Amino acid sequence: MTSKIILEKKQFDITINRLCFELIEKHGDFSNTAIIGLQPRGIYLSERICKRLEEITNKKVLYGELDISFYRDDFRRGNQQIIPNEMNINFTVQDKNIVIIDDVLFTGRTIRSALDALTDFGRPLKVELLVLVDRRYSRHLPIQPDYTGIEVDTRLNEKVKVEWKENSKADLVHIITDNNKQ
Repeated sequence: MTSKIILEKKQFDITINRLCFELIEKHGDFSNTAIIGLQPRGIYLSERICKRLEEITNKKVLYGELDISFYRDDFRRGNQQIIPNEMNINFTVQDKNIVIIDDVLFTGRTIRSALDALTDFGRPLKVELLVLVDRRYSRHLPIQPDYTGIEVDTRLNEKVKVEWKENSKADLVHIITDNNKQ
């Protein structure tokens, strides 16, 4: 296994700041927009985005966290018991612009599950997707992000790993290559 760092702390901060300004450009004061982070790993990015948006706009941004565990199409595979995360959406999404946030977009299946789960909270006016890393050439479904931190082209023997200072030592994105798989 080999690892190559593609994003470090300084680039992390610059990327998050840029994404926030892109969101502000499109959503203005966020009066009809909510940010929803996907559990478990998308919440680290969504919390930072929301906090930075509030610093820039001096307005409270509607924020929630969505657990898609039971909406996944691989939910019943294997014998592992799924322990759901706590849902944290205390508002209706009815007629709101929703920005779903996740760390890595790979096959698109997680986002499809998120769209299914989101409808339990109402019918949004519009749904957009923000990701830190877009693994472009690996889609199983026709899902594309509206806002992207970085795009990477990876092979099947490579994995994108995002580490957050909240649960790791530092903010890092790296590509891990399994040299045994070709």
